[in-house]
Amino acid sequence: MKRWTVQTVVEAKGKTKLGCVTAYDAAFARLADEAGVPIILVGDSMGNNVLGYSNTLNVELEDTLRAVGAVVRGVKNAMVVADMPFGTYQAGQDQAVANAIRCIKAGADAVKLEGASVETCLLIQRLVSIGVPVLAHVGMQPQSVNVYGGFKKQGKTRESADKVMADARAVEAAGAFMVTLECIPSELAASITAALSIPTIGIGAGPVCDAQWLVMHDLLGLNEQVPGFVRKYADLARTVREAFGAYVADVAASRFP
Repeated sequence: MKRWTVQTVVEAKGKTKLGCVTAYDAAFARLADEAGVPIILVGDSMGNNVLGYSNTLNVELEDTLRAVGAVVRGVKNAMVVADMPFGTYQAGQDQAVANAIRCIKAGADAVKLEGASVETCLLIQRLVSIGVPVLAHVGMQPQSVNVYGGFKKQGKTRESADKVMADARAVEAAGAFMVTLECIPSELAASITAALSIPTIGIGAGPVCDAQWLVMHDLLGLNEQVPGFVRKYADLARTVREAFGAYVADVAASRFP
């Protein structure tokens, strides 16, 4: 297997579609890496899937840094991207740059941040200028859930679609090497993918993107309630529950140890 880098990811556009996942610890990161997953995102989705919160907003930078270190220690070939938590890049560029550098020092190959405001694009430019690759994120942005009033699909109207397209072009111009398109119509995702020279990576954005994200817990069936666009490739919730139950029963019946 080859080592995945910013360059090899960009070069894959139009040639190979990439199936990418989240991971939050060394064990699952190692398994994903051994399976050939090219990009592992240490997502702020750990808020929902690991830490028990209802959304991503409570994740702290220290949570991310600890998880990045664990994931990096589990992989050999996958590119590791650190999702910058809410509040780590919105309070000013100097603080944002310092936090991004901490993610890189923890072992991440790149950072991911949401949005395409003027301030965010200036931050992307600054990070790239000092050697921090940035994976951008437009469309539905989970860190803005309170603005949207819930997790709602974006780009459904002409005005909204034009904004998502403009946002995607803006982050490309700012220097992002890749852009996440989340929960937008597949036709819009296809148009953006064709319009940009950088790869797009979709989640709930149809099949035409250059790559796809799936949250590890959704893909493996550890989450039993999942978004409609998810395909479960395993039913580990049932397997794990049965294993725990068998263990408890065996101890109770003196069959183990």
